Amino acid sequence: MANRSNQLVVQQAKAALDQMKYEVAQELGIQLQPGYNGNLATRDAGSIGGNITRKLVQIAEQQLQGYKR
Repeated sequence: MANRSNQLVVQQAKAALDQMKYEVAQELGIQLQPGYNGNLATRDAGSIGGNITRKLVQIAEQQLQGYKR
């Protein structure tokens, strides 16, 4: 059975992902407070998460362009 936790594989990536979260929220015009954002609309949270995923995929694609087997 797969482990479906939200634990980071690389713990040092947490700060970079947090920074990306705030940058994406700002780009979308969504106000995030440091810490818990329980008042955040589900739609806004989904927009932030979707845009983070999109950016991470773009970064990975750029890195793979230079990779040759």
